[in-house]
Amino acid sequence: MANGASRKLFWGIAAAVVLADFVTKLIAVATLSRLPVRVIGDFVTFQLVYNPGAAFGIHVGAYSRWVFMALALLALVVLGSMVRETTAMQWVRLTALGAVCGGAVGNLIDRFRSARGVVDFIDVGVGNMRWPTFNVADMAVTCGAVVLAVVLWTEGRDSDERAHDPAAAPVSSSS
Repeated sequence: MANGASRKLFWGIAAAVVLADFVTKLIAVATLSRLPVRVIGDFVTFQLVYNPGAAFGIHVGAYSRWVFMALALLALVVLGSMVRETTAMQWVRLTALGAVCGGAVGNLIDRFRSARGVVDFIDVGVGNMRWPTFNVADMAVTCGAVVLAVVLWTEGRDSDERAHDPAAAPVSSSS
């Protein structure tokens, strides 16, 4: 069960992601409405885009905004249960969960604030080969999800190894 120290780590990471995402989106909306800004030549530019769908511009019709809001809320409930089952010693898992939750909340705020969609502004690629435009929340969700997947995989692998290792099995005493 999560304790006070683990909750502080989780909430600190989640709050930092939400704040960084919110501030960078405000700056993007205020400064990028006219022209893209080249950061590293053509490879990295800042360009304002509104995404009414999900990752990679996935849409589910006229109700995309509401569908993705509901999915984000459901994901936050599931992630919240994972946080409650995580101990302070599992700080990498807590950090990953904080990043994913913070990113989900950051994009959820945009969905509540505007029917135009989530503010994306980081554009990466070469020439016409571009990655879909993204934001700080997207980076946090992606990085956090990758780290979380690795953590859960290693935990599962370690658990399987202990279950199949006769030396690690509990010794029963028969008297």
